[in-house]
Amino acid sequence: MLHRLRHYIKSATFWDLIKGLSVTGRYFFKRKITIQFPEEKTPVSPRFRGIHALRRYPNGEERCIACKLCEAVCPALAITIEAEPREDDGSRRTTLYDIDLFKCVYCGFCEEACPVDAIVLTDMSDYHMEQRGEQILTKEKLLAIGDKYEATIAKERGEEKIYR
Repeated sequence: MLHRLRHYIKSATFWDLIKGLSVTGRYFFKRKITIQFPEEKTPVSPRFRGIHALRRYPNGEERCIACKLCEAVCPALAITIEAEPREDDGSRRTTLYDIDLFKCVYCGFCEEACPVDAIVLTDMSDYHMEQRGEQILTKEKLLAIGDKYEATIAKERGEEKIYR
Protein backbone atom coordinates (compact mmCIF):
# COMPACT_ATOMS: atom_id res chain seq x y z
CA MET A 1 0.00 0.00 0.00
CA LEU A 2 2.81 2.40 0.89
CA HIS A 3 4.47 1.63 -2.46
CA ARG A 4 1.31 2.61 -4.38
CA LEU A 5 0.96 5.83 -2.44
CA ARG A 6 4.59 6.77 -3.12
CA HIS A 7 4.11 6.02 -6.83
CA TYR A 8 0.94 8.16 -6.94
CA ILE A 9 2.67 11.12 -5.26
CA LYS A 10 5.66 10.92 -7.61
CA SER A 11 3.42 10.84 -10.70
CA ALA A 12 1.19 13.68 -9.45
CA THR A 13 4.16 15.97 -8.74
CA PHE A 14 5.98 15.13 -11.99
CA TRP A 15 9.00 13.96 -9.99
CA ASP A 16 10.77 12.42 -13.01
CA LEU A 17 10.35 15.64 -15.01
CA ILE A 18 11.74 17.73 -12.16
CA LYS A 19 14.66 15.34 -11.78
CA GLY A 20 15.48 15.59 -15.50
CA LEU A 21 15.15 19.36 -15.55
CA SER A 22 17.51 19.61 -12.59
CA VAL A 23 20.24 18.00 -14.69
CA THR A 24 19.50 20.42 -17.53
CA GLY A 25 19.53 23.37 -15.13
CA ARG A 26 22.82 22.27 -13.61
CA TYR A 27 24.61 22.40 -16.98
CA PHE A 28 22.71 25.40 -18.36
CA PHE A 29 24.85 27.97 -16.59
CA LYS A 30 28.21 26.18 -16.79
CA ARG A 31 30.89 27.14 -19.30
CA LYS A 32 30.29 25.44 -22.65
CA ILE A 33 32.89 23.04 -24.07
CA THR A 34 31.84 23.12 -27.72
CA ILE A 35 34.75 22.90 -30.18
CA GLN A 36 34.60 25.03 -33.34
CA PHE A 37 35.91 22.22 -35.53
CA PRO A 38 37.67 23.64 -38.56
CA GLU A 39 39.48 26.29 -36.52
CA GLU A 40 40.00 24.28 -33.32
CA LYS A 41 41.18 20.68 -33.09
CA THR A 42 40.81 18.31 -30.18
CA PRO A 43 43.90 16.47 -28.94
CA VAL A 44 44.61 13.31 -30.92
CA SER A 45 46.22 10.20 -29.48
CA PRO A 46 49.64 9.35 -30.88
CA ARG A 47 48.21 5.90 -31.71
CA PHE A 48 45.38 7.33 -33.84
CA ARG A 49 45.12 5.74 -37.28
CA GLY A 50 43.79 7.97 -40.05
CA ILE A 51 44.02 7.87 -43.81
CA HIS A 52 46.68 5.77 -45.56
CA ALA A 53 49.75 7.06 -47.38
CA LEU A 54 52.49 5.52 -49.51
CA ARG A 55 55.99 6.79 -48.78
CA ARG A 56 58.99 7.42 -50.99
CA TYR A 57 62.71 7.16 -50.32
CA PRO A 58 64.61 10.48 -50.06
CA ASN A 59 65.76 10.07 -53.68
CA GLY A 60 62.12 10.09 -54.86
CA GLU A 61 61.77 6.37 -55.56
CA GLU A 62 58.67 4.75 -54.11
CA ARG A 63 59.30 2.39 -51.22
CA CYS A 64 56.76 -0.32 -52.06
CA ILE A 65 58.51 -3.46 -53.31
CA ALA A 66 55.26 -5.29 -54.16
CA CYS A 67 55.76 -8.05 -51.61
CA LYS A 68 51.96 -8.13 -51.10
CA LEU A 69 52.26 -8.75 -47.35
CA CYS A 70 49.86 -5.90 -46.62
CA GLU A 71 47.31 -7.40 -49.00
CA ALA A 72 47.70 -10.81 -47.37
CA VAL A 73 47.40 -9.56 -43.79
CA CYS A 74 44.40 -7.25 -44.37
CA PRO A 75 41.44 -8.78 -42.48
CA ALA A 76 38.87 -6.86 -44.53
CA LEU A 77 40.46 -7.60 -47.92
CA ALA A 78 40.51 -3.87 -48.64
CA ILE A 79 43.91 -3.78 -50.40
CA THR A 80 44.47 -4.81 -54.02
CA ILE A 81 47.99 -4.98 -55.45
CA GLU A 82 49.26 -5.89 -58.90
CA ALA A 83 52.96 -5.92 -59.70
CA GLU A 84 55.35 -6.35 -62.57
CA PRO A 85 59.15 -6.30 -62.89
CA ARG A 86 60.82 -2.99 -63.62
CA GLU A 87 62.61 -2.65 -66.93
CA ASP A 88 65.80 -1.08 -65.62
CA ASP A 89 66.87 -3.41 -62.79
CA GLY A 90 64.30 -6.22 -62.76
CA SER A 91 63.00 -5.51 -59.25
CA ARG A 92 59.27 -5.66 -58.67
CA ARG A 93 57.18 -2.50 -58.48
CA THR A 94 53.46 -2.03 -58.11
CA THR A 95 51.36 -1.16 -61.13
CA LEU A 96 48.13 -1.15 -59.11
CA TYR A 97 47.81 -0.35 -55.41
CA ASP A 98 44.22 0.29 -54.36
CA ILE A 99 42.70 0.60 -50.89
CA ASP A 100 38.93 0.61 -50.50
CA LEU A 101 38.26 2.89 -47.52
CA PHE A 102 34.72 1.56 -47.09
CA LYS A 103 36.10 -1.93 -46.44
CA CYS A 104 39.10 -0.81 -44.37
CA VAL A 105 38.80 -1.22 -40.59
CA TYR A 106 41.93 0.89 -39.88
CA CYS A 107 43.54 -1.90 -37.87
CA GLY A 108 47.10 -1.00 -38.85
CA PHE A 109 48.07 -4.56 -39.82
CA CYS A 110 49.20 -3.37 -43.27
CA GLU A 111 51.54 -0.88 -41.64
CA GLU A 112 52.97 -3.52 -39.31
CA ALA A 113 53.45 -6.09 -42.08
CA CYS A 114 55.34 -3.80 -44.46
CA PRO A 115 59.07 -4.62 -44.36
CA VAL A 116 60.15 -1.30 -45.92
CA ASP A 117 57.70 1.01 -44.10
CA ALA A 118 56.02 1.95 -47.40
CA ILE A 119 52.36 2.01 -46.33
CA VAL A 120 51.57 4.06 -43.24
CA LEU A 121 48.46 5.32 -41.53
CA THR A 122 48.66 9.08 -41.02
CA ASP A 123 47.03 11.13 -38.31
CA MET A 124 44.86 12.93 -40.88
CA SER A 125 41.28 12.43 -39.72
CA ASP A 126 39.29 15.05 -41.61
CA TYR A 127 38.87 13.59 -45.08
CA HIS A 128 35.62 13.02 -46.94
CA MET A 129 34.19 11.69 -50.19
CA GLU A 130 31.73 13.55 -52.38
CA GLN A 131 31.47 11.36 -55.45
CA ARG A 132 31.03 7.65 -55.97
CA GLY A 133 34.36 5.94 -56.38
CA GLU A 134 36.37 8.42 -54.30
CA GLN A 135 36.51 5.90 -51.46
CA ILE A 136 39.11 3.94 -53.42
CA LEU A 137 42.59 5.33 -52.87
CA THR A 138 44.71 4.62 -55.92
CA LYS A 139 48.49 4.46 -55.98
CA GLU A 140 48.70 8.05 -57.25
CA LYS A 141 46.44 9.36 -54.47
CA LEU A 142 48.35 7.41 -51.83
CA LEU A 143 51.69 8.74 -53.09
CA ALA A 144 50.31 12.30 -53.14
CA ILE A 145 49.16 11.97 -49.53
CA GLY A 146 52.55 10.53 -48.61
CA ASP A 147 54.39 13.40 -50.32
CA LYS A 148 52.19 15.98 -48.61
CA TYR A 149 52.64 14.58 -45.10
CA GLU A 150 56.15 13.09 -45.38
CA ALA A 151 57.68 15.51 -42.87
CA THR A 152 55.17 14.66 -40.12
CA ILE A 153 55.26 10.93 -40.97
CA ALA A 154 59.06 10.84 -40.76
CA LYS A 155 59.00 12.75 -37.46
CA GLU A 156 56.44 10.35 -35.94
CA ARG A 157 58.37 7.30 -37.19
CA GLY A 158 61.53 8.69 -35.59
CA GLU A 159 59.76 9.22 -32.25
CA GLU A 160 58.33 5.70 -32.13
CA LYS A 161 61.42 3.94 -33.51
CA ILE A 162 62.38 2.77 -30.01
CA TYR A 163 59.07 0.89 -29.72
CA ARG A 164 59.32 -0.94 -33.04
